[in-house]
Amino acid sequence: MAGLGLTGCDQTDTVRGPADAVPAAVLERKLPADLTRIYNQEAPIPPQCYTRTEGQFNPCYTCHQTYPDRARPNTMWDGYLQGSYDFSELGETNHWLNLFVDRRQAVANMDDQAILDYIDQDNYSGYMKTLARSDQWNGPVPYIENLANGAAAFDGQGFARDGSHWVAFNYKPLPSTFWPTNGSTDDVMVRLPEKFRTSTCREGESRDVYLANLSLMELAIKELDRIDTPPLDEQAVCADLDGDGQLNTATTLLRRDHYLGNAMDVPVTDMLYPVGIEFLHTVRYVGVDEDGAIGVPKRMKEVRYMNKIRFYQSSHLKSLYGNEHQEKLEGNLPTYTDHGDRGMDNGFGWMVLGFIEDAKGGLRPQSNQEQRFCMGCHTTIGTTIDQTFAFPRKVTGADGWGYIDLKGMPDVPAIHQDQGEIAQYLSLVGGGNEFRENDEMRARWFHDDGRLDRARLEDADVYDLITPSRERALALNKAYKLIVEEQSFLYGRDATLKPAENVFRHIDPEEIEPLKPEKRIDAYDIRLDWSQK
Repeated sequence: MAGLGLTGCDQTDTVRGPADAVPAAVLERKLPADLTRIYNQEAPIPPQCYTRTEGQFNPCYTCHQTYPDRARPNTMWDGYLQGSYDFSELGETNHWLNLFVDRRQAVANMDDQAILDYIDQDNYSGYMKTLARSDQWNGPVPYIENLANGAAAFDGQGFARDGSHWVAFNYKPLPSTFWPTNGSTDDVMVRLPEKFRTSTCREGESRDVYLANLSLMELAIKELDRIDTPPLDEQAVCADLDGDGQLNTATTLLRRDHYLGNAMDVPVTDMLYPVGIEFLHTVRYVGVDEDGAIGVPKRMKEVRYMNKIRFYQSSHLKSLYGNEHQEKLEGNLPTYTDHGDRGMDNGFGWMVLGFIEDAKGGLRPQSNQEQRFCMGCHTTIGTTIDQTFAFPRKVTGADGWGYIDLKGMPDVPAIHQDQGEIAQYLSLVGGGNEFRENDEMRARWFHDDGRLDRARLEDADVYDLITPSRERALALNKAYKLIVEEQSFLYGRDATLKPAENVFRHIDPEEIEPLKPEKRIDAYDIRLDWSQK
């Protein structure tokens, strides 16, 4: 399974210009014989970027922002991209042809119980164990015992029960690709290197030290002065955490310059993670129980892994972002270094590795072309915090350590905003996803004339707001399984039922209607104001 790396860059199957210039084999979604060849060098432009904004619908702001009054290591400052379609000539043609497939009849022909049985199968555990034993695999093996069963793999504070030091955290999914109503559930876990887990005054590993360092990292990512924590034994940490002058039990951690324990040589740096941190992200089907409740099933669509392999100071990152701007001005297409089993280097200090379903539902490493799909969001967009999304959106403090749980989670606003984030998104986008193709969300939360029905939103928690009906969940699961059976991920991996109407097949920049100024939103931050919960 290993070694699906790039073997050459042949553009014969590449969509280059207007739709009438696209090779017939591509328009018919005929897969190239050699899937290791590059079909779409602009795969970092995700399908959502081809949405018709029509001057008034703005799904772009969640990724593209400018922060003129705030110092950030991320200086991409790409807010101008909201509604602008500022693509290369190659990128002006939409390569994500799976958006235009009508799957309704095929989905109707599929059995409900069969798809339920399918998503209830564990395709992760056995595969990762086999990978760990393989002499042919030279990369990381992101494995947690019993992870297929979701919350059962972790204790009440989110620590993996298998002793692997992975820690789950509760977070609010970013609008709107990872909303269950749009076809996927997910979870994210974090792990810090050993020295962040060990004390300087006691032998062995210490949960108190680990939690203190995780909390310090959260404090740094969110630029806080203090944060509440689970009860921490200050004597085990060898430090006065809450500033009361005594070494007792602390439930508050104050800002400090360096991490604790054997990581005391590592500076705490705002909005940047320490080198060696790992993230594990599983993307799954939409689970449905006997009562119709929506949850996380066993089967995984994708397993995504990120490891920070080098640390760049803010000044160096500014230079890297400057280089990126210059590359775009010169019209250069994106390039990445593929390290095979180790993953793909994003150029900003991170190695990114992905696994995806094979035609029979097992997992396999993503090809170079498939992995390029991940790079746009984890390289150079303006809203990310050190190239990540989920951890900055963690429920702040002690309450956020534990497996993801949307029930009871309030629709808190993004920081510096004055309304619930989901309500704000729905009003700006004019629908329940970027494409404005989610009819169920439109019926639930909008008036017939397209205005958001804010009265309905008032008492709804995040679970109520972004989970689908049983019928929609089953249909989206079936639609995605059809893509799996085709192995047509290079044409897109969005679970859609009918051909998208609000999406460009080809963009003519001369004919684009600019986004109205009042439809823009500036200085939106993916971090959330949990004080309003």
